[in-house]
Amino acid sequence: MNEGKKSFSLPGGRVVSLEDVYGAADKLRSILKKTELIESPVFSSECGNSVFIKPENLQVTGAFKIRGAFNKISQLTNEEKARGVIASSAGNHAQGVGYAAQLLGVKATVVMPATTPIIKVEATKSFGTEVILYGDSYDEAYKKALELQAAHNYVFIHPFDDVDVLLGQGTLALEIINELEDVDTILAPIGGGGIISGVAFAAKMLKPSIKIIGVEPAGACCIKESLDKDCLVELPMVDTFADGAAVKKPGTLTFEFIKEFVDEVVAVSDFEILEAILLLMEKHKLVAEGAGALSLAGLNKIGAHGKKVVCLVSGGNIDISTISAIINRALMARGRLFCFTVDLPDKPGELLHVAKILADLNANVIKLDHNQSKVMDSLKQVELEVTVETNGNKHVKEIEAEFGRQGINIHKVY
Repeated sequence: MNEGKKSFSLPGGRVVSLEDVYGAADKLRSILKKTELIESPVFSSECGNSVFIKPENLQVTGAFKIRGAFNKISQLTNEEKARGVIASSAGNHAQGVGYAAQLLGVKATVVMPATTPIIKVEATKSFGTEVILYGDSYDEAYKKALELQAAHNYVFIHPFDDVDVLLGQGTLALEIINELEDVDTILAPIGGGGIISGVAFAAKMLKPSIKIIGVEPAGACCIKESLDKDCLVELPMVDTFADGAAVKKPGTLTFEFIKEFVDEVVAVSDFEILEAILLLMEKHKLVAEGAGALSLAGLNKIGAHGKKVVCLVSGGNIDISTISAIINRALMARGRLFCFTVDLPDKPGELLHVAKILADLNANVIKLDHNQSKVMDSLKQVELEVTVETNGNKHVKEIEAEFGRQGINIHKVY
């Protein structure tokens, strides 16, 4: 682990220092939105630390990726700019490259997985970028982009495994420490490792005592697996709601930075990510995509209390059509939606009885299905399916207990 060093030697001989990050910050100053830290009482209460959110979901293009993309493209020679650039991306890097290329007058082509949310595809096209949809994962899009690079002599702008890209992402650490000098810990999301590499490098250069924790989706733990085996590991498949972090294999360069500067990597489930998205939306009125909420989802995994913790909310480019489904799944995960069935005698008054129990317990009925097609002649019963809005899992247990006390057996659906 790097402690107190002022520079880092890369494979191949290049040496990078904090001055490189400051140089990137100078280039970016005129194009970035100022994303000031937001203190979060709700996330602080959930984990027992003082939690601050770095809202890069409010950034130009809706994500942090503009930082690395602009820093890289701005340093190309005139000859390289004339050739045009190409990138592969699950979405946010595409917009970063598109926007940076537009500002700098460079032709850009981006290959995106065919499964990319339409909001990210259309946003990328809006910058005049040529978008090619190919494959079902980032890795397949990446291979296609390399083919096109070779065929057309484009300059490839890697989303994470490039030193100038990750130095651009490192400008986040400068802003965080400038605003909160006594920050103890920074949590950053991990896909291929670009944001955490740059942030960890810059943060450790400025403040060696700071703890850097990476958060990966459990269905795409390429960094955690690679660290455990001390070599680059390519996962056979990825399966996560956090499409922006669905990477099978980390970068060679980012892996070296992570080994040197990152203190810990934790994994979170899709349900934990959904819960974080719901809380962020409900309590802070901020929208995050799956990968964007990884750091918040990892708060309960860090084993620290009473610390000042900054969570990087890295992006908010989520398809509007999926938000309703995400909210419902998150509500179910937190016990805020409770659906159950009950078999009732097929006679007047029984439905009213159920409704009164729920009303007395302040459970809000939002859906009711009195299914008489399931009447059982011998028992003269009918199935009732009820969905209620609750205050959480404790409230659900109270409802179940009260029905039990009144001799009514209910069957939980979700």
